[in-house]
Amino acid sequence: MPSTDQAGFSLVYEDEALLVLDKPAGLLSVPGRGDDKQDCLSSRVQKRYSNASIVHRLDMGTSGLLLMARGADMQRVLNNAFASRSVYKRYEAVVDGLRTLPATGADDDWQTIDLPIALDWPNRPRRIIDAGLGKPSQTRWQVMQVNPATHCSRLRLEPLTGRSHQLRVHLRAIGHPIWGDALYAPPAVAARSARLLLHATELALRHPVSMQPLRFVSPAPF
Repeated sequence: MPSTDQAGFSLVYEDEALLVLDKPAGLLSVPGRGDDKQDCLSSRVQKRYSNASIVHRLDMGTSGLLLMARGADMQRVLNNAFASRSVYKRYEAVVDGLRTLPATGADDDWQTIDLPIALDWPNRPRRIIDAGLGKPSQTRWQVMQVNPATHCSRLRLEPLTGRSHQLRVHLRAIGHPIWGDALYAPPAVAARSARLLLHATELALRHPVSMQPLRFVSPAPF
């Protein structure tokens, strides 16, 4: 079980090669611009583990599992693992609107969003779907639950690519913005939750030294 201590972070796993953290919603992964954006998960961790470095990020509003490397060699290996899509990631989200609940929950119930994503330069840091300038972006998704009373659905999500804001942009594009998403959801949907209801629930990879499979799970807190 992860434990949060006076250092201000929740540690799920550690060894000489890597760290796995459980990031809370509302905390940056890395420092931002300005003095008010220097507190972040990476800086908190580096106060204890001076050789720790980021190899991927979660948006500030997103909670859940995040991996850090220990040392330059491990950072390079893990960066390559992410670039080659050798790291498995799964998320859960609560989105606006209702989808048909699948009958079996089997693999063939998964659907894929395949829409190219580009930076919306006049409105940075927003991203948009752009067939001409966007980079190829794919997300697999599956319905977990539907709630007609609140007109929302809970989805499993697997990003096959790693574009910034990918899950948020893709879900908005198919008409299901995430509750609490102040950047991409309409105001009424953003107001449905005080936080972004997106959580990184699962992370799996081969250990960069032993090559043994590792798998970590963090249940969604919403």
